[in-house]
Amino acid sequence: MNNVLGEEAAERLGRLCGPSLKDAIVAAPSNPGLERIEARFAANAYELHRHDTYAIGLTLHGVQSFWYRGERRRSLPGNVIVLHPDEMHDGGAGTEVGLRYRMLYLEPSLALDSLGPAGSLPFVRDPVLSDPMIAAALSAALDNLDEELDELLVDDVISRLAQGLSRVARQSPKPTDKPALRQVARVSDYLEAHALRLVKSDELEAISGLDRYALSRQFRAVYATSPHRFLLMRRLQRARDMIRMREPLAEIAADTGFSDQSHFNRQFKKAFGVTPGRWAALVGSNA
Repeated sequence: MNNVLGEEAAERLGRLCGPSLKDAIVAAPSNPGLERIEARFAANAYELHRHDTYAIGLTLHGVQSFWYRGERRRSLPGNVIVLHPDEMHDGGAGTEVGLRYRMLYLEPSLALDSLGPAGSLPFVRDPVLSDPMIAAALSAALDNLDEELDELLVDDVISRLAQGLSRVARQSPKPTDKPALRQVARVSDYLEAHALRLVKSDELEAISGLDRYALSRQFRAVYATSPHRFLLMRRLQRARDMIRMREPLAEIAADTGFSDQSHFNRQFKKAFGVTPGRWAALVGSNA
């Protein structure tokens, strides 16, 4: 696989790389529907897990090794990684020199919006790419994690990434059901607003005008996941924010709607590949 960024760009993005990497995750200021991180690991990082966003990133240092769709994959510095929402994967350093990468997490609905009425969610079969256009779009968002991205830049990055993924996926355009888009958007807004409590199916039927099974189909077409999992991920993302604020894990479990800390631990690990305690240690190491 080729290094699509070139030596100068790789050096700029990889300025902190060295022979000994301290395990850490650094979170950048987020934008609605878009998160950015840098991660550094000396060995295995995450167990098998899945999240409800696209994960699109750049390997900066070392070999990025991960299990995805039945195979062990490896990404070298400069390669682009594309993981589809709700696909199981793990991750870690493939060699003893350690691993450093930057990743952008994108809500599927934003990608679909940017592709217009003829668009459909791109599915890229090969998760490791040498694609200069996608790499350039990622670099625009990932070059400086200390700064918040302005809205116009976010719009441009999302558009370029969605177009790039659609090009690589080679999918035939499918007309988008505009009424369904509005209906599932109302549902997602409702789930966001009521993320910390149990939401009933009949509530979603009432606000969407769809029966629960039609809603499940339409919701998955737009968000690549179910309403149930979308709600669960909102709770877990809220929990991650509280972890960054150093709140006690037992209180976080209760405040984010989980039945007990054991339930919280299991769901967190399924979604992010590490326990809440491990996540707290990773993000806390940068304080």
